[in-house]
Amino acid sequence: RRAAPRAAAAAAAPWKERTARLALEDGSVWPGVSFGASGTQVGEVVFNTSLTGYQEILSDPSYFGQFVVFTAPHIGNTGVNADDMESGKVHLGAIACRKLSKIVSNYRSTSELSDWLAERGVMGVEDLDTRAITRRVRETGCLVGVLTTDVSKTDEELVEEAKSWSLAGKDSIAEVTCKEAYTWQDPTIAEWEFSRSEAVRGEKDTLKLVTYDFGIKTNILRRFASFGCEITVVPAATPAEEVLAMNPDGVFLSNGPGDPSAVPYAVENTKEIIGKVPLFGICMGHQVLGQAMGSSTFKLPFGHHGGNHPVRHNETGRVDICAHNHNYAVDPEALPKGVEVTHINLNDGTVSGMRWADKMAMSIQYHPESSPGPHDADVEFEEFVRLMKEHKASQ
Repeated sequence: RRAAPRAAAAAAAPWKERTARLALEDGSVWPGVSFGASGTQVGEVVFNTSLTGYQEILSDPSYFGQFVVFTAPHIGNTGVNADDMESGKVHLGAIACRKLSKIVSNYRSTSELSDWLAERGVMGVEDLDTRAITRRVRETGCLVGVLTTDVSKTDEELVEEAKSWSLAGKDSIAEVTCKEAYTWQDPTIAEWEFSRSEAVRGEKDTLKLVTYDFGIKTNILRRFASFGCEITVVPAATPAEEVLAMNPDGVFLSNGPGDPSAVPYAVENTKEIIGKVPLFGICMGHQVLGQAMGSSTFKLPFGHHGGNHPVRHNETGRVDICAHNHNYAVDPEALPKGVEVTHINLNDGTVSGMRWADKMAMSIQYHPESSPGPHDADVEFEEFVRLMKEHKASQ
């Protein structure tokens, strides 16, 4: 019998070709399948436990300089769309997942994830053992990684490149803040409004809120607008006297990326504002406020990144399940007299909220706007709005 043509043996293999490598600073190298853009990128590797909302995570400025490893097994199932962006661009360095979905099933989708990332120059890698990488990060702490599709680079070269890079001490806020001030008026889109609070559904007082943009998310602005705020967003380095000259009813310190100890200008401006008008900080803003109060911050082993973190409100005992995205925490031991720790992270006991009643200042470490995540903590917006109303009425 004549042998079958050799061309038949050249049929496509049933497995995907390994076209990318993720090298970590601990010396481990993880081959995978590239999607999105090609090239070489370096970043701090963190894992995110959210089951949904990958587009909001991709466009969250707080991930600047980081690679996100998704613990959810499939990413890309719902495609992407214009409405779910948390900022004007993708800020993170790269994403890694177990499987990239080849099927997009969502009525709002306008594009497929891989093509969308490629258009924006963002790298992705799939077919990785994301459970193993997550366990490694949990055991050793955040690791710098290099992701590449460049076959000319050796594994050893990639590991050395990872070892030589760090986010510590870098002002990442300067990379993501707005260039000039702007106003914001759009509330949460009506079909997505979830709050039953009278502060949202009923008559609203107009409140002037000035927001420092450390890397603010769109849905934070939408939530404030839903509570009746007229919002002016200013660059991160705007002097405090310029902000106070706007005669705001309150000042907000937003979320943002990187090392909070690397932005002393933000701390100094906050010091000048404390006690003059109501002040509210979220995430990076919480850490900046903590330093302005006289405390310091420290880096967590692997941070908090996900939509399922339990936080206890100490006064009532209420436990909220919240969205988190941060690598640093405030040191409670150095907080001055009069500052109350209002919330505690039940996973590791770190400070998740503070209040300085005499100075009209409050903050939370997590994200009450979620996006993605549960809406348990939306009440924190309402609490700050109440504080602004009380201050306004007293003037």
